[in-house]
Amino acid sequence: MMHAFNLNRSRQSGRGPLPRSPAGVVMKMSQSQTAIEELAGRPLTTLSEDEQMFRSSVREFAEGELRPRVAEMDEKGKLDPALIKQCFDLGLMGIETPEEFGGAGSSFFTAILAVEELSRVDASVGVFVDVQNTLVNNAFMRWGNREQKTKYLPQLASEKVGAYALSEAGSGSDAFAMQTRAIDKGDHYLLNGQKLWITNGNEAEIFVLFANANPEAGYRGITAFIVEKGFAGFSVGKKENKLGIRASSTTELILVDCKVPKENVLGEVGKGYKTSIETLNEGRIGIGAQMIGIARGALDAAIAYTGERQQFGKSIREFQGVQFQIAEMATELEAARLMVYNAARMKDAGINFVKEAAMAKLFSSRAAERISSLAIELYGGYGYVKDYPVEKFWRDSKIGAIYEGTSNMQLQTIAKLLIGK
Repeated sequence: MMHAFNLNRSRQSGRGPLPRSPAGVVMKMSQSQTAIEELAGRPLTTLSEDEQMFRSSVREFAEGELRPRVAEMDEKGKLDPALIKQCFDLGLMGIETPEEFGGAGSSFFTAILAVEELSRVDASVGVFVDVQNTLVNNAFMRWGNREQKTKYLPQLASEKVGAYALSEAGSGSDAFAMQTRAIDKGDHYLLNGQKLWITNGNEAEIFVLFANANPEAGYRGITAFIVEKGFAGFSVGKKENKLGIRASSTTELILVDCKVPKENVLGEVGKGYKTSIETLNEGRIGIGAQMIGIARGALDAAIAYTGERQQFGKSIREFQGVQFQIAEMATELEAARLMVYNAARMKDAGINFVKEAAMAKLFSSRAAERISSLAIELYGGYGYVKDYPVEKFWRDSKIGAIYEGTSNMQLQTIAKLLIGK
């Protein structure tokens, strides 16, 4: 049976314990500053006792509850609603959210562990949890005022899915070319436009959405708004039929005179460009975690299969050529994991991590694609059919080079930071 895990070390808020699993076991876990300091000087992949317990719990959930649903969700292109509820019940949707707002009060690194472990089994659920934690919750925690945090963070931790709406048809890598407009009407804004490629679009009820409130000022007119699904003039449009991460909904959003109260401006008017950039810097580490999870899943499958597959009287894993390929895959995965973990630890330590986050996303997305592709080859013909898991890992890996900043944009960020231009 699954264990529910409560990331809070104490429940002094008076809200009572998080929901219990059928097994009735609630594990307590948090990443305090003391624990972070205890890790100083240790290898990056060495986890604290709390982190080990948390990772084991997420892995148990992924293997016991998620794995049996993966194939069906991929085929249908839809997350199982029961699984979404479990993610909330188990505390996975508010990992870094402070306890006073109903969350776990844990660390960014802990959220990264969750994304990695989930993506090892299904990258669709990995990104579902990732967007909630590294983009939406982080945006509220960093830029929300007290009233906004009090209103929305408890909902996001307990029952409502969030989405981050930045991209448009003509505004991808050139994010500040957005055409969605916000017109000041005194006590509210009217938003008009269309967003594309929005992860969690079908499931979300709370959107961090960007629009330009002063086009004459260029990107300095861009403003972040909190938009609820029930607001008049807001609707969810087409769901994309994708190559990979198929169970994760990717949709368009349509705004036609969408009325948004003034109190739903997130941060300052005209400072949305800053909100988007800084939030995405953190989100890229989350995508890195998704990619190393995919790579781990593919490598684990390849090692197991090559031990079972017999050719010329012995398992193909006994051939040196296969051993060398496995060794290459494992080495590349370890390098990617070190980069992702390092960027996450830097974020928690309050150290500038922008370059490291870009490098981690760039390298891990390439590693995931290469490792999953090799896994298909090691499976031979079986690797090319849906009866076996590795073709899905490859399909899921491809998005890593595209969303939350393409690989070319990561290269540009790294270069600018290196040469100072």
